[in-house]
Amino acid sequence: MDTRRERPADMIVRGAVVYTLDHRRPWANALAVRDGRIVAVGDDADVEALAGAGTTSVDVGGAMVMPGLVDVHTHVGFAGQQAAWELALSPMAGPEEILAAVAARAQEVGPDEWVVGGVVGGHVLEAAGTAEMLAAIDAAGHGRPVLLREASLHHRWVNSRALVIMGVDDSTPDPKDGRYGRDVDGRLVGLLFEHASTVGELAVRRSTADVHARDLRSARTAVSILNACGVTATQDAATMGWWLDVFTELDNADELDAWIVGSMPAREFIESGPVGPELFDSADSRRSVHVRPNFVKAVLDGVPMTRTSKFLEPYKPDPQRTCACAGTFSGESWFTDEDLLDLMEQAVGRGLHVKLHATADGTVRQVLDAVEIMRVRHGGAPVFHIAHTEFVHPDDVARFAELGVVADASPVLWFPSPMTEIIGQQVPDHVMDRMWPLRELTESGALLAAGSDWPAAMPMPNPWLSIETMVTRRSPDPGFPGALNPDQALDLATAVEAHTANPARAMGLGEEVGRLAVGLSADFIVLDRNLFEIPVQDIHDTRVLQTWFAGRLVHDSTT
Repeated sequence: MDTRRERPADMIVRGAVVYTLDHRRPWANALAVRDGRIVAVGDDADVEALAGAGTTSVDVGGAMVMPGLVDVHTHVGFAGQQAAWELALSPMAGPEEILAAVAARAQEVGPDEWVVGGVVGGHVLEAAGTAEMLAAIDAAGHGRPVLLREASLHHRWVNSRALVIMGVDDSTPDPKDGRYGRDVDGRLVGLLFEHASTVGELAVRRSTADVHARDLRSARTAVSILNACGVTATQDAATMGWWLDVFTELDNADELDAWIVGSMPAREFIESGPVGPELFDSADSRRSVHVRPNFVKAVLDGVPMTRTSKFLEPYKPDPQRTCACAGTFSGESWFTDEDLLDLMEQAVGRGLHVKLHATADGTVRQVLDAVEIMRVRHGGAPVFHIAHTEFVHPDDVARFAELGVVADASPVLWFPSPMTEIIGQQVPDHVMDRMWPLRELTESGALLAAGSDWPAAMPMPNPWLSIETMVTRRSPDPGFPGALNPDQALDLATAVEAHTANPARAMGLGEEVGRLAVGLSADFIVLDRNLFEIPVQDIHDTRVLQTWFAGRLVHDSTT
């Protein structure tokens, strides 16, 4: 006997066009929920049979219903901080617009308060590395310290007051795996590259009066924003211990409206605190029903815009660079092969999985080679993600499926944009012609899981833009015409699966979320349009009317 039918459902949803993502029954008209779980999916009549005197009936009037979206790559804490407390900047904005926004915010805060904001496009960072631009951001700050995050989250633009608070001057040596931007005379110009950014972030955090209260509000804000765009599960891609504590505190109080899979940093990255084995060993004590600290995270290289990604062949020559390596430099990995294997063993030995930031074909190959060794040693159980699979050598595409490596395809940049334009200035044209090989990866059998990398790629997440541009490879913004490698476009069903069932599997939540099937969490969304009945170029305008998490309404734009 099916015990799920022994008592009435708590809620039935009917009058819907339900896209289940369950291949056994892709489409339905209704579903029933009890105790936060789905107990039936079928026709209206099938589900009505589970109604009782206390059952709530929700008729969605023919709207499309689908599983809550699953985002395999966000930075929940940072995103919430930015949305709740900080100055929101568009990555498309130019220096003058940004400086005006900083000046306006500086006049609203106290004389010792930081002006923190983002994200700043790479084109602005290129213009910022001069004494004149340092003077400009000093003037905009009106004496307040300023820290602005670059769109990749790897770099920062700060003013002189911030450098003083950080304890950094012209004689300060560069930190490991990072550097302070300087002019030809060695004077600081207000740029923090890679791990130098951590010094700035720590200075901001030390100045915060009630950090824990701030973090709680940041987390609530981030999850609320995710819910509003239809996301009910995410993998936080760099989760410090205090963020795990914040997430579990909210979850234990029934105030966390999303599943969060944590990725604990192997080395210091952006924020400071226990990392590596010390943090890994705390995973079990920081676990709750909806918070799963199941992954280790490592960053193997930087980003192509600043030539800190590791490619298999050299970057384009840059006439503005005077170093002898111009035209021969291909980047460096921040991990030796031995270091990488040791990290993987540390994770697997603790029953953890591994997410690895690798933005170029050189570090992608390094990861695949290491996974090949790990598969011989440990079999197929450990999960390995390669995050930001934007550049993959043709010889390595099939290895993703052969080795069971997840292609974490983030951020949402598979269309022309300022960032892709800057990358194209650094990377050889024939390599750019293969950027984001999503079709090849899926056709080879790789598990493609989409992520937003919010707030790195966009100031606000828009998974509908992500789904649309996976299919069109075009920006809906007429300011950026053309298509980015359109031969790598996906069909709509594959793009939707990359935002639901696939990332759920990749995150270890495949039996919890990502589909609408009996036994799974009742995480579903109601849309203002049927994605399969509209022109694909209109998908980015999709509105989420309602978001339900574990059978409770957590977002409603209909009231």
